[in-house]
Amino acid sequence: MNVLVCVKRVPATGSRITLTQDALHIDTKYLGFTVSPHEECAVEEAVRLIEANGGASVVLTLGPEAALEQLQDALAIGMDRGVLLETDDDGWDARATSGAIVQAIRAEAGAGTPLDLLLFGNEAADAGDYQVGVLVAYALGLPCVSGVKALQVTDGSLVARRDVAGGAEVFEVPLPAVVTVKEGINLPRYPSLPGRMRAKKKEITRLPLAPPTPSVETVRLRVPDEQLSQTRILGHGPDAAPAVVDLLEQLGVGTR
Repeated sequence: MNVLVCVKRVPATGSRITLTQDALHIDTKYLGFTVSPHEECAVEEAVRLIEANGGASVVLTLGPEAALEQLQDALAIGMDRGVLLETDDDGWDARATSGAIVQAIRAEAGAGTPLDLLLFGNEAADAGDYQVGVLVAYALGLPCVSGVKALQVTDGSLVARRDVAGGAEVFEVPLPAVVTVKEGINLPRYPSLPGRMRAKKKEITRLPLAPPTPSVETVRLRVPDEQLSQTRILGHGPDAAPAVVDLLEQLGVGTR
């Protein structure tokens, strides 16, 4: 089977986000970057599926040249080759991004590499728009299951499970198909040193993209107000016991 995983280069989780002076862009000067957590799980799931069933895998991202780092990480984990849809423009909304990915997928099929399974993260860690995987599936006329927490591929079809309140939904769909996975479907491995050495020999195709025609206009960005927290030291050792009891009474917690 042939599996494609789409990932996105996003600011590292927990980074302090600051804006440029015009408030139209994120200031990336001091930011670290990574792959969205859901997409890390998508990469891991693809590697496991190929290990179990055989076939080939490709990881794709849309972004600047610096996004080669994220592709190298995926190759070091076990993906076979990478594709960079290269652009320095940051005006790529979900519709434009999905359109570029669809063109790349059709090019893969035209080059004799039909894809059986397209894996996406359920949502990107920065925009959180939940749209790209669904839009790609719609454009290609493929079945799509989102929010998946378990995945099994059988002969010509896949079984996907997603959690719902009080239970789970199980879907069986024919291949090819699109699946968006959630963090927790697996425990992603980290790139090893031997894996990074092997990744340097793997193929990465770079396809330059023209800037998209913007469908929306950015007026300004706003960083949410920070939620401040305070720590109150009640005392040290046994001397703190009366203060703890007083605090529990203030909180309405019974001490009997």
